[in-house]
Amino acid sequence: MSLDQVRREIDKVDAKLVALLNQRAGLVLKVRDLKHSSSAPAYAPHRERQVYAKVAALNQGPFPPEALKAVYREIMSAALALEGKPRIAYMGPSFTFTHLAAMERFGSLCEYVAVEGVPGTFDEVEQRRADYGVVPVENSTEGVIRHTLDHFIDSDLKICSEFSMAIRQNLLTKSGRLEKGSIRLVVSHPQPLAQARQWLATHLPGVPLREMASTALAAQSAAKDKGVAAVGNTAAARAYGLKVAASNIQDQSDNTTRFLVIGRTVAQPTGHDKTSVMVSLHDRVGALAAMLKPFEDGKINLTAIESRPSHHRKWEYYFFIDFLGHQEDPKIQRVLEALRREVHELKVLGSYPTE
Repeated sequence: MSLDQVRREIDKVDAKLVALLNQRAGLVLKVRDLKHSSSAPAYAPHRERQVYAKVAALNQGPFPPEALKAVYREIMSAALALEGKPRIAYMGPSFTFTHLAAMERFGSLCEYVAVEGVPGTFDEVEQRRADYGVVPVENSTEGVIRHTLDHFIDSDLKICSEFSMAIRQNLLTKSGRLEKGSIRLVVSHPQPLAQARQWLATHLPGVPLREMASTALAAQSAAKDKGVAAVGNTAAARAYGLKVAASNIQDQSDNTTRFLVIGRTVAQPTGHDKTSVMVSLHDRVGALAAMLKPFEDGKINLTAIESRPSHHRKWEYYFFIDFLGHQEDPKIQRVLEALRREVHELKVLGSYPTE
C-alpha cells in the first residue's frame, strides 16, 4: 500500500471511532437518566475500575497500554461531563501537584475549583459547592500527610477512591540557568522542599529555603524575581513563564504521592477494595492490643496504621487504619462490630477500590 492508501484507511478507522464514541455517549445519556431517577452519584469508582480492567484485557497491541488508559481517562471524563460535569475541588492555585493529580483522575472535561489548602478542599465539598475533592494523603519519601488525616476527625466526608501519581520535582527559574550566586532563595511547599532536601544541600549549599502554601504560589514568586528559584512541576513552569534549571531533583527516583478523592457517598464493592476507619481508645491497659485483635481474629490484612493527636483532649489519640475489604462484606461487618465493642469511638471513613 502507498502512504496515501494507508492514510485513507486510517481515515476510515477514525470515522468508525467517532461513530462508536457517539454511540457510547448515547448509552451514557441513558445511564444519566437512570442515575437521576435513583439519585445515584455520577462518579462511580467501582465502574471506572471495571472499565479500565476490561479495556486493558482486550488490548492485544500494538497500541501502548498506558496510552489506552489515557484515552479512556478522557472518554470517562466526557461521560462524567454528559452526566452532569461534577465540580472537583483541589488545593490551588492552578498547576499544583494536586491540580495535576485531579486531572489525572477525572480528565480534562470536569469543572475544577481551586481552593486554599486541604481545609478549603474539605469545606468546599462539605458546603456542597463542589461534588468531590482531591487531597494528598501520603508520600513515599516523606510519609503520611498529617494535615489531611486531621481533617477527617471532625468531617463527615467519605473517601470515595484512591490513586497514586509519580512526583517529579524540578528547579524552576526565570533564566533556566543554575549558576553559582545567581539563586539567593529557594521556595516551595514544605513537601517538595523535603523531597529534594539532599539535592538542594548538594547543589545550592547555604541558599535559604522558604516554605510556601503551594508549588504554584512558589512558581509565581520565582516568576517575579530572577534571584528566586521554585521547586515544582513543569506544568507550573509553563503556566508562569519559568524554565527548568534542573530536572528530577527529588532525592528518591520512585517518589510517589497517594491521593484521596473525598465526597459524600461510599463506592460500591468491586471485590478488590480497601476500607479506612478512625478509632479512639479507652484509657486502659491493653487497649491497643484489644483494638488489633478483631483484625487478627478475622484474618484481615492491615495496610496502614497511623496515630494523630485528637485536638480535643490532652494525650488522647486517634488511630487511622486501612485494611483490605469492603464495609458491606459480611466478614468485614463482623470485624467492625467486634472492633466497635473494643474502642471508645469508631468512624468508618469509606470503602473504595484498591489501586
